[in-house]
Amino acid sequence: MKNFNYQAGTKILFGKNKINELADEILPFGKRVLITYGKGSVVKSGLLDAVKSELKEKDIYIEELGGIQPNPRLASVREGIAICREKKIEFVLAIGGGSIIDGSKAIAAGVNYPGDVWDFYIRKAVPETALPLGTILTLAATGSEMNGSSVITNDETQEKLPTSSECLRPKISVLDPTLTFTVNKWQTASGVVDIMSHIFEQYFTPDLGTDLQDNMAEGILKTCLKYGPIAIKEPKNYEARANLMWASSIALNGLMVTGKMSGDWGTHMIEHEVSAIYDLTHGAGLSILFPNWMKFVLNERNAFKFARLGKNVFGIEESEAMLAATKTIEAIRAFFTSLDMPASLSDVDIPSEHFKVMGEKACQFGPIGYFKRLNGEDVTAILKMSK
Repeated sequence: MKNFNYQAGTKILFGKNKINELADEILPFGKRVLITYGKGSVVKSGLLDAVKSELKEKDIYIEELGGIQPNPRLASVREGIAICREKKIEFVLAIGGGSIIDGSKAIAAGVNYPGDVWDFYIRKAVPETALPLGTILTLAATGSEMNGSSVITNDETQEKLPTSSECLRPKISVLDPTLTFTVNKWQTASGVVDIMSHIFEQYFTPDLGTDLQDNMAEGILKTCLKYGPIAIKEPKNYEARANLMWASSIALNGLMVTGKMSGDWGTHMIEHEVSAIYDLTHGAGLSILFPNWMKFVLNERNAFKFARLGKNVFGIEESEAMLAATKTIEAIRAFFTSLDMPASLSDVDIPSEHFKVMGEKACQFGPIGYFKRLNGEDVTAILKMSK
């Protein structure tokens, strides 16, 4: 296990009606708030009005930016930055899932930056300061409510790129499982795949001696196996929604990768290239790609890690490591399929014409992944396996 520093600086307000505590938590950061949200579900549900009512009781000034898209666009981010500058906003409050939160992080980072916010995503600059951010989570999936990462899309260049900085970690996040009761089957399943994929990215690393972290990771995977199908079948099952919501946060708040060199993140980088062009739901893309990445990187040296996951999560008893690994990958694919998640790019009407370009763009800053380093040709090969 490697040396590490760990601090998860987000205050979590978990449970029913926790938005009632939000205004008091925001006040130490300021009284001028930009509320960001998506295409209207928070309006129709009454959640937006409830939040505004809570804030107005404390004399908090409110501006709004609605319409932030899934796979948030650079144009919306720039619009939010302009509002914050003009209205002297002191705090950004994101209501929604990972896309809304990621876009809001970009807004928060860009307000006091003299250049273009896209600089952070093309590695021209690193976010060093940001407006304080809070979130009200309505979809258990990305973990963005408790980490400092952000992914946005530039339509002009057809690029979907990440950035990360501790200053982007939300100060406050409200996690009320009842706010996910209305999430449909597709988005619930996509969220489960996303949570599991975050675990895979941090589980499959070259590091040794991280048994505690791997045990915790396996526990989160088993939680997804148990509660994912329940949440899909019984959308108002509080226990299922609560466990998935907390799994989302813990899976990607930095805890799983402590003591390790890094997560792998190769599959995520490949998926970003697919959804940058075709606007695919993130979890659906990961459902297609991850089992094929696993097949591509599997070898005699790393088979033991797949075998361990198979035994501890799926109950696969097989003494020969390569066979156990193969059965584990098959079990993962079978579970994704049981959630009605796609297994191939053709399932979601994505052709093969851009595979080579996707491979090149995925590796534009150099090889990706750490469990096995991947170049552009490797990425193209994985995409071909996924067609």
